[in-house]
Amino acid sequence: MNEKERARRPGGRSARVAAQVHQAVTELISERGYGNFTVGEVAARAGVADSSIYRRWGSLETLLSEVALTRLNTQSPMPDTGTLSGDLRTYAAQVAREITGPDGPAVLHLAIALSGSGERGRQAGESLRAERTRQLQGMLDRARDRGEPALDAFDVLDHILAPMYIRVLFGTELTPEYVDGLVDRML
Repeated sequence: MNEKERARRPGGRSARVAAQVHQAVTELISERGYGNFTVGEVAARAGVADSSIYRRWGSLETLLSEVALTRLNTQSPMPDTGTLSGDLRTYAAQVAREITGPDGPAVLHLAIALSGSGERGRQAGESLRAERTRQLQGMLDRARDRGEPALDAFDVLDHILAPMYIRVLFGTELTPEYVDGLVDRML
């Protein structure tokens, strides 16, 4: 196996470094909030050189956006239950669990902070929103293709996700009944 093949192999050192860096970012956001740490502090916590972070991600904002998107994709993947109602209920319940979990509020604050911070931050936040909206629209397109109502991703964001995010940001509990009620009103 030559050097290029080894570098492209999934897993291995590269995957471990990415996981360590992602974990360091999540911990620092939980402890200090967005904007209160540097690439050097992430690198020190992850046990890697800061040049490794710059080489791989280019900027702290790009790294933060990737951390948020990776976490969302891992913790709240787009479901495919076979029905729009099932997909929306499953997705809403996943998001509710994620944003109320131990690191959930920190990741939610990160996504909000990225969208309002400088040009790089806005670009990173826009990239995060665009990718997640694309994934959500794919789930809605499958439902439409099955002959179910044609919903828009922004309607789901406005009527299901936004109320959950607001409740978490203001410290209000998200009950399963509340989350199901959001889906019921949307449908």
